[in-house]
Amino acid sequence: MKTGSINVQTENIFPIIKKFLYSDHEIFLRELVSNAVDASQKLKFFSSNGEFKGDLGDLQVEVILDKKKKTITIKDNGIGMTADEIDKYINQIAFSGAEEFVKKYEGKEGAEQIIGHFGLGFYSAFMVADKVQIKTLSRHDGAQAVQWESNGDPEYTLTDIDKTDRGTEIVLHITKESKEFLEKERISGILNKYCKFLPVSILFGTKTEYIDSPEGEKDEEGKVKRVSVDVPNYINNTTPAWSKKPKDLSDEDYSSFYSELYPQTFDKPLFHIHLNVDYPFNLTGILYFPKIKENVEVQRNKINLYSNQVFITDSVEQIVPEFLTLLHGVIDSPDIPLNVSRSYLQSDSNVKKISSHITKKVADKLAGMFKKDRKDFEEKWNDLQVFVQYGMLSDDKFAEKAKGFSLVKNTEGTCFTVDEYKEKIAALQTDKDGKVVCLYTNNVEEQFSFVKNAKDRGYDVLHLDGPLMSHWIQKIETSNENITFTRVDADSLDKLIKKTEDIPSKLSKEDEEKLKPVFEENVNKEKFMVQFESMSENEAPIIITQPEFMRRMMEQQKMGGGGGAMFGAFPEMHHLVVNANHPKVSALLTKEAEDQKQTIKQLMDLALLGQGLLKGEALNNFVERNIEKIA
Repeated sequence: MKTGSINVQTENIFPIIKKFLYSDHEIFLRELVSNAVDASQKLKFFSSNGEFKGDLGDLQVEVILDKKKKTITIKDNGIGMTADEIDKYINQIAFSGAEEFVKKYEGKEGAEQIIGHFGLGFYSAFMVADKVQIKTLSRHDGAQAVQWESNGDPEYTLTDIDKTDRGTEIVLHITKESKEFLEKERISGILNKYCKFLPVSILFGTKTEYIDSPEGEKDEEGKVKRVSVDVPNYINNTTPAWSKKPKDLSDEDYSSFYSELYPQTFDKPLFHIHLNVDYPFNLTGILYFPKIKENVEVQRNKINLYSNQVFITDSVEQIVPEFLTLLHGVIDSPDIPLNVSRSYLQSDSNVKKISSHITKKVADKLAGMFKKDRKDFEEKWNDLQVFVQYGMLSDDKFAEKAKGFSLVKNTEGTCFTVDEYKEKIAALQTDKDGKVVCLYTNNVEEQFSFVKNAKDRGYDVLHLDGPLMSHWIQKIETSNENITFTRVDADSLDKLIKKTEDIPSKLSKEDEEKLKPVFEENVNKEKFMVQFESMSENEAPIIITQPEFMRRMMEQQKMGGGGGAMFGAFPEMHHLVVNANHPKVSALLTKEAEDQKQTIKQLMDLALLGQGLLKGEALNNFVERNIEKIA
């Protein structure tokens, strides 16, 4: 038997390790199981290169929970350790500068970073255990089995023991404060979270399955009885889809893996991208395009980051651009720098390279789909639109590539790239300043009269709707000097696509000044601004408009960013535009005061009704008034 002190420079290091090693105590199980998997894989490697000539057997890691004894055991049949190796890998943890780092970080925020100078996930055990034992037998012929034991301070004992099976057992004696980890469901949940795809089988107890009766017993209906049996509970898939070559996988394999990742999700993904890079960094993974709902926040945190099939985190914002966090799937890279706790990503050039590569792969995939089968791409566009627009708004390199496959759709349901659409409408919808005017609606039914009026004049109208549309439109206008977008209800058509100088008005200034107060009496001045415009006689006598700039800023403010931050909150203001050239308006000048007032009220209510802005008491009065007029 040997006793000694773990080689540390100060006794204060153990409390710091126990307190700050990991931000979440449950990670102790990930670390210990991962170490056991490493021990198994190393043995497999030694066997393949001839260093180990014994029988490998079935390599596996077993997690054993004993609630009565208050212990958790992590057992492997990997390489094992000798007494000298325990001394090297367990006892000598004081690398150069340890004392300096203890003094620097003790009691300070960020103290967990100290563990980056030790690199031993084994010590996470002391966050949940007041005593830890290591029972191990090395792979070497004639090796002596040994037991290491410590109570979580620098003192330890090392003794020879009788152990005939190769490998290592880590026995944790769980503290009262950590008794939650003595519950089967808690351990099962941790294993499922962190170890679901480890490359060595992980066994945790048994589970119940139902099989046909081995004796062929029949039930009352003559069918073979189903009986329950307890079988080993292997919790992981050792060869997940991303670890295989794309050529070895079918579409069904990718679909099945998606269901394995997200068992509660019923929508199938639109398509997938298989990442497989070995230079200048190692990266594998599968990214799925889900059907993105309008609430983009709900979609986040669905990409899981792994390192050699060990789950690290689902917060991957530092590895992939923000817009790619809308995707689902897995990224696995041993080259992503983590601190020793594997809880925090550390920024370096590899992270930027990986981020750029993933962005390029996604853009190339979309461009390839568009080129290969445009019809299929267009059918998927409603589900892709938010993702592509988000990417264009947040990543300039992606935006440049996306020009070729970002689509707009008109009210006839035909899709175009922006350049294609610009060419289609240029002849008829270019204004006197040389700008191509793209008219659009975000709701065909609500803006039906405006859409119809535009189409009657031979103009084409886009149907542009979505949570990011206002931001995206602004992006397109900024990157294309001679194109502008305006909603069909933002003004009269002659103002929206101004071909010539203003149409002369049939009303004099005096006429307008006489009529304007009568119009203003019938509207809420805080919400409606009355103005006269000289329009075509074919336009309605009164139209309700909302200027493009004001409305767009309001929409951007609701989504965050845009005009809200710059100009403060925008009031919802509409323009009530009186067509100075319409015969019904000219006729008002010859009417008696009361008749004039009633006619104006009727014309205004009709205009408000057409825009869905006539509500409450005003709508009730309008209905009653018109019922009375029916003979």
